[in-house]
Parts: sequence; structure tokens; C-alpha cells
Amino acid sequence: MSSIIQLLPDHVANQIAAGEVVQRPASVVKELLENAVDAKATDIKLIIKDAGKSLVQVIDNGVGMTVTDARLCFARHATSKIRQAEDLFSLGTKGFRGEALASIAAIAHMEMKTKQDQDELGTHIVIEGSKFVSQEVAVLPKGTSFAVKNLFFNIPARRNFLKSDTVEFRHVMDEFQRVALAHPNIHFSFYHNGSELYNLPAAGYRQRIVGIMSGKTNEKLVPVSEETDIISIQGFVCKPEFAKKNRGEQFFFVNDRFIKSGYLHHAVMAAYDGLLKDGSQPSYFLYLQVPPNTIDINIHPTKTEIKFDDESALYAILRASIKHSLGQFNVAPVLDFDRDSNLDTPYHYKDMEAETPTIQVDGTFNPFTDDKTNQHYSKAGSGSGSGSYSSGSSSSSSYSGSGSSSSYSGYSKRVEPTASWESLYVGLDTENPEAIESSPFTFENEEVTSSLFNDDEIEQSTQKTYQIHKKYIVSPIKSGMVIVDQHRAHQRILYEQFLLNMTVNQASSQQLLFPLDLFYSATEMKLIEELKPSLETTGFVFDESKTDHIVVSGIPVNITESEVSLVIEQLLSDLQDGIPASSYSQNDTIAKSMAKSLAVKTGSYLTEKEQDNLVNGLFACKDPNISPFQKPTFITMRVEDIDKKFAL
Repeated sequence: MSSIIQLLPDHVANQIAAGEVVQRPASVVKELLENAVDAKATDIKLIIKDAGKSLVQVIDNGVGMTVTDARLCFARHATSKIRQAEDLFSLGTKGFRGEALASIAAIAHMEMKTKQDQDELGTHIVIEGSKFVSQEVAVLPKGTSFAVKNLFFNIPARRNFLKSDTVEFRHVMDEFQRVALAHPNIHFSFYHNGSELYNLPAAGYRQRIVGIMSGKTNEKLVPVSEETDIISIQGFVCKPEFAKKNRGEQFFFVNDRFIKSGYLHHAVMAAYDGLLKDGSQPSYFLYLQVPPNTIDINIHPTKTEIKFDDESALYAILRASIKHSLGQFNVAPVLDFDRDSNLDTPYHYKDMEAETPTIQVDGTFNPFTDDKTNQHYSKAGSGSGSGSYSSGSSSSSSYSGSGSSSSYSGYSKRVEPTASWESLYVGLDTENPEAIESSPFTFENEEVTSSLFNDDEIEQSTQKTYQIHKKYIVSPIKSGMVIVDQHRAHQRILYEQFLLNMTVNQASSQQLLFPLDLFYSATEMKLIEELKPSLETTGFVFDESKTDHIVVSGIPVNITESEVSLVIEQLLSDLQDGIPASSYSQNDTIAKSMAKSLAVKTGSYLTEKEQDNLVNGLFACKDPNISPFQKPTFITMRVEDIDKKFAL
């Protein structure tokens, strides 16, 4: 009887390993870029075609390889990073398993050119599906160049599982950004189908972040810095007002390696507690340095997950550091016990008392007499104009006040009273009607009614709908009543309106007096460019787009200017997994996303007219029973059902 268990051939084993290491073109980009970084390169160039399906090429100016190393690097489990098992707990490089190049060579056409600085000639190797086709000596510059062509050419089933070029390109972009953000001291350049997308010179962390994310990222960043015995934290978090719907711009780097950690993300969210709107996500770029022996990297094939020895301490330090930075830069409210010295009383005024001003007055002045002799100037003292005067008669009366006279340069000027002021009131006597008619004053007679509203108006204003808890609208019907969810109902109305406009292509647009400049990252700009034709059918009008922002000059009639950025941001969040291939699915997705953004929210007060329009608009839809997201929009209650409740 023959043996059941057999050893796999090398090319089959490599293809199986490739299933773990190489899932898509972005996996090849990640492995090749990390190898270039480990080769101590200072200039790395990434070139792709057709989102990496046809070509992925990485060129670096690193240390290069000898002829023996160039041949041996394609063998399984061949690595220069470790020598013994203990080295796994003191890793300072990216790759260490020795599977990447062997796995890539098993499922693609691969070409490698490498040369060390001290050598005169380099090595040129061509491999197709793990088979060495040729190995030659060539004149090459210092460094290494890997070109991976026709990915999955010998595994058609795997190639069929690849997504569209847009989706695959976005994954490639993500991997490039992660490596470039982790190593700002290296010059990176990125080319796709012959066009340059990035040219990032060596710089600091802030310059690298702004160079990749573009837009107005610099004004959004708040620096974070903390040094402890167990962790060193450097980086930036974004201000709460710039929080987004999606989690695209969130980066953790541990020892210059990008990782994903839900636990550390929760620490960041805890630092933003009370500063973010519901559903918003802050952007952050945090660089953590920990001792290599306190982490375990070898727990995931892609090495994006790390196990920490003391996660609770890292959580507390990270949360406190971010919260301190937000408060230090006046982003979050803090208690400030520092006293402003400018508000303190000067020392030489501390024990001094205020001087009481002296006032000189004319005791014989009487404002109610026509005597011309009362007009004169009297010199006033250095006071505030408050004092007392006597009428000058036998029964004197006193007066005290402030500001009773206007003073100029120490003198108080008394104005002559009007002698004929009584004439203003002549003719107001009701017993003299002729005087009333000749008076310059006119009076309006108002008709007094017994009620504020007429009976007809009361009948017309009888309310037919009622809003409950700013969430539901109740309307009576013949058999009972209908209860409408205002948010879902408005979603259905807007969804059908947008879908009709996009299908018939007759959307109305309102021109903006001042066009809007909206800034986005390179990945988001790529997505917006593909969505432009569909967005224009809904009523958007775009001017010439730039590399990092779009100019909106017209918007749909049912969108306000302040809602434009929210609508596009929600759309980008909904389409982060890719744009549907068919035009109908694309229109459907856009209509759903815009309806979700613009629908009246739960907790919004609606007037009686708005309630009626919402109910009437819902039942005018083709499918009023469910929202665009397959949720019921209303329920009905019969009178019989209500009677049963009272019969209990």
C-alpha cells in the first residue's frame, strides 16, 4: 500500500504560501517597499501600471546584493534579518520570515537587478513562476530594482478575485502612505500609468504628513509629545472640528512599523471624550517607540498586529498625553489656575484711598425761571458732575445726581430753558375738538374685536398632524391613525428624488455667488474624480479641479451651502470599499448616501406645514413602506386595537 502523506513540490508550496503573503498587488508593494527600507535606501521609487496588476516596480539606492545573495533571496525561509529564535524578540527591521520574494516569484513574472557599491558589475535575474529563466551580469547603478509583472498569471482563479482598478489602486495607495509616513527621512516617489502622484523629499514628520495628506492638513494638526521609561510618543492629532465620518486618516506606528490596534484606538477616542459629534472619527498620526523585547510582532502574517506586554499602561499614557495636548493648545477646555498679573493692583496703589472730589455749585440758580440773568458760566471743580442745588426760594429743595451738566475743559455750560414749552401741549384738551384737528399729532383708531380669530379661520387651522418627541409624526386616518418615522420617511422621499434626477438627467442646480474650495487627500480626490459625472446629474457643478481640492460652483436646489462638505464626506465614507461597477448601482449608492446626509434628523422640530408635506410626500412615493435601507417608514394602528388596550 502506497503512502498517503507526501511532500509538496516547492512550486506548489510557494503558491500556497503566496496565498497568505500575496493577496493583491498592494501586498507586493508592501513587501518590496519594506525590503528597500531594510536595505538602508535613501531614495525609493514606486512604479505601477493598471493598479499593480500589470506591473509593480520598486527601485532603491540601498546596499544591494552579491551574486550569491541575489540567487538565494528567492529561496523559502531565506532571510538576512535573524539568525536564531531569540532574534524574534529584538527585531529592528521590517521583514524577517523570508517568504515574501519566494511567494511573489511563484505567482508572477519577476525581474531583479542589483549591485553593491564596491562592485563594478551587478546581477540581472529573471524568474517566471518560481523557475529561473536567466541570470546575467549587467552594468547597473547602486541598489536594487524589483519588477513584478502579470500578477497571478498562473493562478487565474486568484486573479478573478481581484477587484476593480479603482479599489486595487486605493489599497496600493494605502500601503505606500503607511511606509512613507513611517520613514520621513527617506525620499519617496510614486508613479501610476506614467503620471507622477507623489514626490516626497526627506523631511520631518509634520512635512511628510502634509505632503501626503495635502490640503490644509497643517492647520489641523496638534502636536503630541511624551517621554516615559516604557514608551516614547511623538506625532500629531487633529482638532475636533476637523473630525470625519470615516476612519481613513488614523495611523499608529510602533518602532516605525504601521500597526492596527483597537485597544489603542479606544485610548485616543477616550481622550476626545465630549469633543466629538456622534459618529465622528478623529484623525491622528502617532509614532510610538517601545523596547523591542516588550512586543511580539510575529502574531499575524501581514505583521500589522502587535502584542504588548503591558497594554493597560500604554493605554493610560497615550490617553493622558493626547488629552494634555488638546488642552495645552486650547482645543479642549481646561482649568487654568494661573492668575493674570495684569489684573493685579499695582503695589504703590495698594494702601491708597480714593480722593473725594470737591464740587462748586450755584445756589441761586433756578431752571424754572425765565430770568436771563441765570445764563452764565461757573467754574466747576475736579469732580464727576454730581452735587446738590437749592431753588433759591424760601422753601429750598435739594437735588443730587450724576451727569446733570456737560463739562468741557473744567467749565460747566448751562443751557437756557425753553420759554414756550407749554405750547407743545396746546390743543390736546379733549373738550376742544378744533384744537385736536389743528394739532400736529395724528391718532389712529383701532377697532376692537371680541376674538383674535374668526370662526372660519379656526376651522381652517385645525391641526391634522402631530409631532411626538421630535421623532414621530401622528396623523389620523379613517380606520385609526398612522405613525410616521420622520427621518426614514424623508430618506425615502429624497432617495426617489435623487434617483429620478440622475436617471432622467434633469436635475436643477443653484449657482453659488462664491464658489466653495473643498480640500481632500490624494486618495479621496481620485474617488471624487470618478464620481463627478454622477454627482453632476444630481445638480452639482464643478469648476476645474486641482491636485488637492475641488471647486464647487453649483449645488442641487435641496442642499444648502453648509451641507455640501457633509454630503461629499458621507459619500466618500460610504464608498470607501469601492465604487460599484454598473452605473445603476453607482447611482443607487450615491442617492442613498445623499439621502442619508440630508434627511431631517431625529430630534428636529417640524412645523405643521412641514409635517403635512412630509406625510404627503411619503405616500406619493413609489414605495412608501420602507426606507432606502429596508427599514419600515410608518405603522398604522386601528381604532379596534386602541379599544383593546383600554379593555384590559
